[in-house]
Amino acid sequence: MIGIPEEFARIVVAREGEAGREWLAGLPGLVGELGERWECRPDGEVGHGQVGIVVPVTVVDGTSAVLKVSFPHPGNVHEPDALDVWGGRGAVRLHRRDDPRFAMLLERADRRTLADHPEVGVDEAVAVAGRLARRLAVAAPPGLPRLSDRAGQWAERLREDADRLPRPLPRRVVDAAIATVRELGPDQPDTLVHGDLHFANILRAEREPWLAVDPKGQVGDPAFDAIALIRSRFEELLAADDPHRAVLRRLAIWAEAAELDHERVRRWAQARAVHAAHWGREHGDPDWLVEVTDRIAELLCRSAPGRG
Repeated sequence: MIGIPEEFARIVVAREGEAGREWLAGLPGLVGELGERWECRPDGEVGHGQVGIVVPVTVVDGTSAVLKVSFPHPGNVHEPDALDVWGGRGAVRLHRRDDPRFAMLLERADRRTLADHPEVGVDEAVAVAGRLARRLAVAAPPGLPRLSDRAGQWAERLREDADRLPRPLPRRVVDAAIATVRELGPDQPDTLVHGDLHFANILRAEREPWLAVDPKGQVGDPAFDAIALIRSRFEELLAADDPHRAVLRRLAIWAEAAELDHERVRRWAQARAVHAAHWGREHGDPDWLVEVTDRIAELLCRSAPGRG
């Protein structure tokens, strides 16, 4: 029987309440059952994120893998679909899946993420993420959620939240986000995008230098993923002599590596920053994180100067 990390249990109960407690109580048994069915045994320390645990295992044929089990959550429904489509191209391979129980047997990569490698400079890390985004941007299968279907509702929600939530962003910042969603949102390509491609979701690996994990499995504009790179190691951006220029430079590096239009990338990043700022206000993000996200949304609202 595996042990459930205390920090993970605390996070789940704080977010899910009694449903989380019940799920945690059955989790060791579920992992044991999946291990028997998929002929693998635990062989390392249990890791975790915010929603699921990752158990290092050895399969009966000697293959090293990880067993990932997540709390049933809407954001994880299409994770195995995305991994299945990619087939190991730029992402960890999916070996087995049990969708009703939000469980997968995955290729094992290094526990260290792109954020854990200080020898990789920020510019290179951003370029790594951009190159991965380009490789992951493939034709999407039917059945995955289309971002374009949410555009109208999203634009309305941005306006309503700006009027309802405390300490609102300047109106011009919110208006810029709404304009982006209305103009770019309805007409998006049928492209599979990761949805949350930040440094901590990119792992060092042997088969390829870097592999993506934890996709959302969404369909739309690949530029939608840019915001994750701004909210990673943001301290360096805001501490720069010219934060506006620093933010735009990072986006430009990512856009170049991902082979995307720079202005489209900036606009999506700004719109998503406003959305994240609103979400943080409503769901109790720490004040410092809300303030950082506000700052990013305002910086990206300005017209882009010359690249450099």
